[in-house]
Amino acid sequence: DPIPVVSSLKKHVLILFGILIGILFISTIVLAILFTIEKNKTIAIKTVENDLCVTSPCIKAANYLLESIDESVEPCENFFQFACGTWLKNNRIPDDTGAQDTFNVLRTQLDNHVVDILTSPLTNDTIQIKSIANARQLYDSCIDELAIESAGVDTVLSVIDGELGGWPILNGLSWSETQFNLSRLIFKLREYNNNIIYNCGTATDDKNSSAYYIRIAQSDLGLEQRQYYLNETKLTLAYKQFMYDLAMSLTNDTTMVDKDARDIYEFEKKIAFFHWTTAEQRARQNDIIRTTIGNLSRIFNTSFDFTNYLRQIYSLANVTLFDNDNVSVSELEFLRNASLIIDQHSPRVLQNYFIWRFMMNRAANMPKRYRVIREQFDRVYRGTNAERPRSISCGAYVNNNMGFAVSKLYIKKYFDENAKNQSLEMIHNIRSAFIEMLEESTWMDDVSKSKAKEKALAIDEKIGYPEYLSSDNITELEQDYAEYNFNESYIHNIFKMLKIKSKENFKILRETVDRKAWGASPPTVVNAFYTPSKNQIAFPAGIFQMPFFNKDTPKYLNYGGIGAVIGHEITHGFDDNGRQYDKDGNRILWWTSETIDRFNKRKTCIVDQYSQYILEQINISINGNQTQGENIADNGGIKEAFYFESSY
Repeated sequence: DPIPVVSSLKKHVLILFGILIGILFISTIVLAILFTIEKNKTIAIKTVENDLCVTSPCIKAANYLLESIDESVEPCENFFQFACGTWLKNNRIPDDTGAQDTFNVLRTQLDNHVVDILTSPLTNDTIQIKSIANARQLYDSCIDELAIESAGVDTVLSVIDGELGGWPILNGLSWSETQFNLSRLIFKLREYNNNIIYNCGTATDDKNSSAYYIRIAQSDLGLEQRQYYLNETKLTLAYKQFMYDLAMSLTNDTTMVDKDARDIYEFEKKIAFFHWTTAEQRARQNDIIRTTIGNLSRIFNTSFDFTNYLRQIYSLANVTLFDNDNVSVSELEFLRNASLIIDQHSPRVLQNYFIWRFMMNRAANMPKRYRVIREQFDRVYRGTNAERPRSISCGAYVNNNMGFAVSKLYIKKYFDENAKNQSLEMIHNIRSAFIEMLEESTWMDDVSKSKAKEKALAIDEKIGYPEYLSSDNITELEQDYAEYNFNESYIHNIFKMLKIKSKENFKILRETVDRKAWGASPPTVVNAFYTPSKNQIAFPAGIFQMPFFNKDTPKYLNYGGIGAVIGHEITHGFDDNGRQYDKDGNRILWWTSETIDRFNKRKTCIVDQYSQYILEQINISINGNQTQGENIADNGGIKEAFYFESSY
């Protein structure tokens, strides 16, 4: 019967057709979904591509990061090694320095730039600037090693014998104690800008930041820190060998060299026993005594006449001192004990010691055979294995002493003006972040918090360089270096520079402090500063280099670089030292006692944390008390930069 067959076939066809329709429908949906996914994927890829920075500065920044981090290290276990492990492997310590870090890498680059601008032909707008010409003459005298070798040491020895009373260690038994005059010796050394045992000069008045006063404090030791004298080590042996070898190289009469060298060291060792450490200086700032010239003798009660000494050294700059002139005295215990130790030693030991400290620094300015003796000591003291290239050391010397003249050339050739506007915006943003974090803090009471906010808002910022350096008006620059005429031999120029620097410090005593002026450090440094007496942060042109800053990289990189440095300097205004100065730079109590107590408890946490860190390569633990100011600033700086970048 055909009817049932047709009916069955039709049924199967209809079923098959339905299945095909269903498949087509499902396929359409699937394809639609796949199309949508693919479309969204393409959009996502395009979005990522649009956010991805592939410019040359970004690629360089990415490469720097990849060549710094060590991905084999778990960051939660050792974040430093994770962030810097590969950098440490790829960057060896140069033979002519004792350490290596990002700052030193950039300083090397800046040192080369300084040499470049001191040796390249001048442009028409700088060729007539006298200060720049003198900076270049100073460099030329330093780089001329043939002339230095030819001149020998006659000039140095003539200063020692003719002005400073001789160096007994060179004269054997022929030196006579009758010619010894301690007051005159210390005065003449100070004329050559040497503060030995006693550090006396002009500083900003910590109670009146618009004025200067006289400051008396301990000076540095030959080995800088008291701890180095406590035990016989490779360093103390190298130091004594330095004394012995330098004296032996300068005399034919070796009769007393060995004994005199030992006496010099033993004298300094006794002085060092009373020397204050950096941590002690920070902890005992309340022990600073404020007095007057007329009252000095009652404060000291020593055989050394500080009053007469101060009158003498200030007369070098034609400044007359009066009995009511303010004087700050720091480390009084050291100064008294040092004076007692001086009284207990013979004129020969004292003359030998003071001239040794003078010669210790002059060895670097003498012919090669004497510099080698200094280098041998530095191998132990600083961990160096070679002398810096002569061009670099000469450029650094000129930059250290005539930095603003050098900076006039540097900013024109190497500084990007866009950095000023971008970094100024960053300063305002990070300061705002600091204030917001301040408002959120729970350990400060409202009175202290309000004054802290006032201080933060009052911080003066300096970026790049002082404006007069970019001006065609060179009057201020020329006035600053009016006495800097260097047309003689290198060693003569050295002695002239020392006298200029000494006199400059004395002559500002009667001036009013310009609290808005750029500080003493020139733009040609890789560093940043906070000055408590000015409540000022400064970011010299030299630090605006990768990896700290690049105007063409994403903002988050700059906030992680120069931004953290900005935050660091702002935080210095509120660390264990900065918190003692108010918004006008005066050292007064402006936090409540309750807030100070809470601060000290939190500060102790930082001190304890950092004291637990051990530098494994040399098996030395960090002194958390000594580094607390930097540690507080580091923590605050990165928090403030991250707070702003993540919030805005």
